[in-house]
Amino acid sequence: MAALWAGGRRLLAARCACGCSPRRGGASCPPAGRVRDAFLRFFEERHGHRRLPSAPVRPRGDPRLLFVNAGMNQFKPIFLGTVHPRSELAQHRRVVNSQKCVRAGGKHNDLEDVGRDTYHHTFFEMLGNWSFGDYFKEEACSMAWELLTEVYEIPKDRLYVTYFGGDASLGLSADEECRDVWLHLGVPASHVLPFPLKDNFWEMGDTGPCGPCTEIHYDYVGGGRNAAALVNQGSPDVVEIWNLVFMQYNRELEGNLLPLPQHHVDTGMGLERLVTVLQNKRSNYDTDLFTPILDAIHKGCRGPRYQGLVGDADVGCVNMAYRVVADHVRTLCVCITDGIYPGLSGAELVLRRILRRAVRFSSEVLHAPPGLLASLVPTVVEVLGDAYPELMKNADQIMDIINENEAAFLSSLERGRRIIDQTVQQLEPSTNFPAEVAWSLYANLGFPLDLIDLMLEEKGISLDSAAFNELVLEDARRKAGGLQAGQLEHTNTHLDVHALAQLRSNNVPATDDSPKYAYTLGQHGQYEFSPCQATVLMLYRDQALLEEVGAGQHCGVILDKTNFYAEQGGQASDQGYMIRLGQQDMLFPVKSVHLCGGYVIHEVVTVETLHAGDQVQLFVDEAQRLACMTNHTATHLLNFALHHVLGDKTEQRGSHVTAERLRFDFDIKDPVTVEQLKQVEKVVQDVIKRNEVVHMAEVPLTLARRVQGLRAVDEEYPDPVRIVSLGVPVESVLARDSEAAMQTSVELCCGTHLLQTGAVEDLAIINERQLVKGISRVIAVTGGQAKQAREVGQCLAVEVDSVSLRMKQRNTSIPEMQNLSKEVGQLTEVVNSTAIPQWQRKELQTILKALQRTANTAIKKLEVQQAEKKARSLLAKHSNKPVIIDTVPAESLSILMKVVNQLCDKSPGTSVLLLSPQASGEVLCACQVSKNYLPVFSAADWAVAVCAQMEGKAGGSPVVAKGSGNAKGMQGALTTALEFARSKL
Repeated sequence: MAALWAGGRRLLAARCACGCSPRRGGASCPPAGRVRDAFLRFFEERHGHRRLPSAPVRPRGDPRLLFVNAGMNQFKPIFLGTVHPRSELAQHRRVVNSQKCVRAGGKHNDLEDVGRDTYHHTFFEMLGNWSFGDYFKEEACSMAWELLTEVYEIPKDRLYVTYFGGDASLGLSADEECRDVWLHLGVPASHVLPFPLKDNFWEMGDTGPCGPCTEIHYDYVGGGRNAAALVNQGSPDVVEIWNLVFMQYNRELEGNLLPLPQHHVDTGMGLERLVTVLQNKRSNYDTDLFTPILDAIHKGCRGPRYQGLVGDADVGCVNMAYRVVADHVRTLCVCITDGIYPGLSGAELVLRRILRRAVRFSSEVLHAPPGLLASLVPTVVEVLGDAYPELMKNADQIMDIINENEAAFLSSLERGRRIIDQTVQQLEPSTNFPAEVAWSLYANLGFPLDLIDLMLEEKGISLDSAAFNELVLEDARRKAGGLQAGQLEHTNTHLDVHALAQLRSNNVPATDDSPKYAYTLGQHGQYEFSPCQATVLMLYRDQALLEEVGAGQHCGVILDKTNFYAEQGGQASDQGYMIRLGQQDMLFPVKSVHLCGGYVIHEVVTVETLHAGDQVQLFVDEAQRLACMTNHTATHLLNFALHHVLGDKTEQRGSHVTAERLRFDFDIKDPVTVEQLKQVEKVVQDVIKRNEVVHMAEVPLTLARRVQGLRAVDEEYPDPVRIVSLGVPVESVLARDSEAAMQTSVELCCGTHLLQTGAVEDLAIINERQLVKGISRVIAVTGGQAKQAREVGQCLAVEVDSVSLRMKQRNTSIPEMQNLSKEVGQLTEVVNSTAIPQWQRKELQTILKALQRTANTAIKKLEVQQAEKKARSLLAKHSNKPVIIDTVPAESLSILMKVVNQLCDKSPGTSVLLLSPQASGEVLCACQVSKNYLPVFSAADWAVAVCAQMEGKAGGSPVVAKGSGNAKGMQGALTTALEFARSKL
């Protein structure tokens, strides 16, 4: 065992490299890397666990998670029983690892707390060991105690353990088994403490595997005192260090708990807190996981050193800034390495907020020069690289991405600060900050709302929240294509015939929009968009041309030239902003762009009066433009692939391209098959992998139309027209008798495109349906969205396979089959509504439909068998009677009615009424009247009279009827049933 702690005491004498003193009664302070390694080696070498690498922090196939936030995430299929029996995951019995975790955004969000105290983090490492149907409580507790007290040499008298104290409402007794294990291990009874459900019962979610847990707490003070009263009380002196979860139940949809067929162990111990204990520190930031980073921050900003201050003692928030930057740069390094980059939605948007929060504290609080964040990457790699070698391979890429995003935000931050300062200076006393300015900062400069609030808070100003929320709602309505938003845009962006005539009579030239094609590929493969300076020619509001529009108005702006793409050809318009020359801090947001009669109209919100003749500089939202370019090029690839797979008679009927997805409508004679969908995706992926050059050129329309194999839709084209050719130069396509266009995608297109196909990365068709007979519509996503769709699809396929395997087992219980049927129904809903490859959706739908039929048939067969058995018993009890009235146990109204039917079939002249009390207090009622007694004796009247006695309701026909009521009136109901029957016979 001593080898696990290889030379810890020999290496560390009176003081260790991190500057801590030896813990009284324990080993000298060990480096964090040794702590992590000792944990992994202990379980691997001593107790036969398989060491697994950390999963990436981007969740695989779980759209509900932004980030991996716990060690157990990757093992969910095992806990849920959805793991494929032939998969590698299914072979695991004992596993140990150190998992990279991020808690920022979603349910578990520590972002806003980071920096304010000394223990919250967005990124942390979770040490964990798992048993999947192998060992359970005794072994798990024994291993944990052995590791903490013998390997880490934590004094036993400083450790307290908790166990589940039971819950009467759930019918759960105290976990005395766990308590006895700890007592048997020698833990004093005064250190073994029961706690209720909220503290010591762990649940994965509203449904699913769950169970009691036992936590191990550490007393920082020690000294022989009894600190039991401080456990789970939020005391900084007594903290939880390890949680051992015993998964032995499954919470059903109804809320009840059923025992799991296999028991599992899931433990989690935060490395940062464990190292804090072992290095005798009270703050995670004082350990060697952070001190090298904090030292590097100090060298980079040359300000005061980090002192560990919090709250009011932290004057100027300098120490908070140190903690924010140190924590966030770790998160950035890990996320970027795992393929999550700062972006515009989902996890990418959260990461952008993290980066910008770090930049703000770095620049405004620590007064660090630009580039500090990226300069910390080598230090982070040095601290974490041995445990996560992928960091070493990606250090340069991480630095480049951080630098690019930091530079962009620093520029926006400085401009935003000046805008806020200028706006505040112009405000009257006790006036709220204008919502329009805040929205411009948020929507156009990418300012996180919390930063706007924080900056205003520092100035003692409040935001006009009501007005701001209205802007948010308006933006949501506009994005949703709301009618009111559309009408508002129409009056400001669509020139009517009178306005067009006036423009022409005034010799206002058409807009030169050729700068929209002015972009190149940079040295590192990034797209670089050229700036554009323009002159305001005319303004348009409420269907009137104007020379001037006042502040706070929506209007259309006509320029002499623009680099904005106007909505046309199925591609959504650009967004962005413009600034007036000489007023760099005054942003005019551009919400949409439209083309009308040769004039490009920019829909703008005027934050200040705008005049014809003003000189402006235009800034396109580059991320949105690039996403549109990607999806537009992918649309051409899809068009080509559909022709290739489905035949030349497949013609485009329409398309729509946005930053989020692409839609493509086309003629087709027969429905698209699963195999054809697979083939289409493969053709597209092959062109992506070849990274073909996208050739574009303007040529005379008459020349373009002579190209063999040219694909074009039925619409008007400008002359000259733009040709987009994938992989083949336009000159070769135009050559006389050339058939080059027959082998690739060649289209007439005015849209903006990628310069090489490789940037598409992937394409997944996530929906395909017939709009009307002969016209089909497909919806597809690209890049990371396509990858995610495939991962989710694989995850669902495993779940369907799991249900199928369980369905093939012999199930003789109706509840078992009903549960499987319900599970099939739930899976069907998920498969129908989740973004996965359409070919996979169709395959899974076919399987699920067959499984539902199998389940329904089995349930019906089991119900008939059960009904026959009950009917025989009742017939023997009431032989040769004209009326049978009785109670019988039945699991459902369907079974009860089948019992009634069976009785009447076996005894044709008999009328039957049966009641079945349920555990819920409800009583089911079913009856059938012999046709010999019609119409005097009605089953519907009989059931109504009986159920009324039970304060219930009933209905049916003269022959058969059913209903329900309350158990309190059941005896009276039986009497009423007999009296009613006697009165009719």
